[in-house]
Amino acid sequence: MRKYNYKFKGFLLVVAVFLLAACHNAEKVTTFVLLPDTQTYAEKYPEILHSQIDWISENAKDIDLVLQQGDLTQNNSKQEWTVVKEAFSKLNNRVPYVLAVGNHDMGSAPGIFADTRNTDLFNSFFPVETMSQLPAFGGVFEKGKMENVYYLFEKDKQKWLILSLEFGPRNEVLDWAGQISEQYSDRTVILNTHCYMYSDSTRVDTNDKWSPQSYGIGKDTFQTTVNNGEQIWNKLVKKNKNIRFVFSGHILNGGVGTLFSVNHDGWPVYQFLANYQSGVQGSQNGGNGFLRILKLNSKNYSFTVQTYSPYTNQFRDEESQSFTVKSVLFER
Repeated sequence: MRKYNYKFKGFLLVVAVFLLAACHNAEKVTTFVLLPDTQTYAEKYPEILHSQIDWISENAKDIDLVLQQGDLTQNNSKQEWTVVKEAFSKLNNRVPYVLAVGNHDMGSAPGIFADTRNTDLFNSFFPVETMSQLPAFGGVFEKGKMENVYYLFEKDKQKWLILSLEFGPRNEVLDWAGQISEQYSDRTVILNTHCYMYSDSTRVDTNDKWSPQSYGIGKDTFQTTVNNGEQIWNKLVKKNKNIRFVFSGHILNGGVGTLFSVNHDGWPVYQFLANYQSGVQGSQNGGNGFLRILKLNSKNYSFTVQTYSPYTNQFRDEESQSFTVKSVLFER
């Protein structure tokens, strides 16, 4: 059984395993769908990506926000971006969605990953002028570029701020994200980024395999210096008391990790890795369409995590894939 790293400070945290989602008062439940690393679907199995998006669209009335964790494509090619664009366009003005850029979504040429921060294809298929017209859009770090963006929405009087940051976010990006968190200090923050958690339930560090420092962009310096998970924690997350959740993908091995930590002000931060792509242990068909459903109940202060595939219509019931967290502190 996988061991989780839990940290406690002045609050009670109880984790219980479950097979199916508990029934909640719908008026008090906020539902997020997490879509990690769709790269193999874009390359080889577009029907699986479409099955995920079609399921989200069919259940739009019960889903508040979709967050994708990067590596939308495998080879950063026009053909694969066309597949991704066609799929996600089905959600336009139906369900707000947030996209992240992974190492496979940037580079000097197709099939060359993160040697530079060239994201021209991503931004041509998902331009700011189009994405800014969709629900919940807030703003971007850099004019004309969607790889660092924030979103705002409310549900049941709970105000949310979503920060979606590039792979190995630069120092200047973390500074900007901190400023946005402070600007919207009355909102609970979710940080969405490609690389943060490792599969041993720790944050990615410089010496870990697949750390941003191991790519070409890892040579950048000063304000363009890249940051791994532990650095993101130290420079951004633990310093901003309203950041409550962090979601990431990217890492292979077992493909999942869970870590609960306490920030400088004594508030909990719930951090999750989920990844089902080709290369993850036991993966089939690039992940078989598994995604995560996160339901947050603001009435009884809990949230549930389910792992489900619309493609196979199956749930995963392992302890690391399906669980409930109680005594959750959403607000500051």
